[in-house]
Amino acid sequence: MEYVYAALLLHKAGQTIDAKSMEAVLTAAGVKPDKGRVKALIAALEGVDIDEALKSAAMPMAVAAPAGETAAAGEPAAEEKKEEEKEEEEEEFTAGLGSLFG
Repeated sequence: MEYVYAALLLHKAGQTIDAKSMEAVLTAAGVKPDKGRVKALIAALEGVDIDEALKSAAMPMAVAAPAGETAAAGEPAAEEKKEEEKEEEEEEFTAGLGSLFG
């Protein structure tokens, strides 16, 4: 994961993502760079628009937020309403049984 973070840091800083830069960032972070992993990540990022990839990765979170806001606003979900109604019915039923024996 630290290799990806190093690449993102270099991208954000406007630097070239190459082996030398990646190794420098990883070393500065206290990680001993693995040259094979660095080469593999650089090869995987070749031709990838990192800004576009970050935007598309953030989209599902933005879409999911309104659903979470509705539940947080105090509107109970349909399942919660059904459970409450069922509990009320059970309470009414057991209250009727108590009058038989009391």
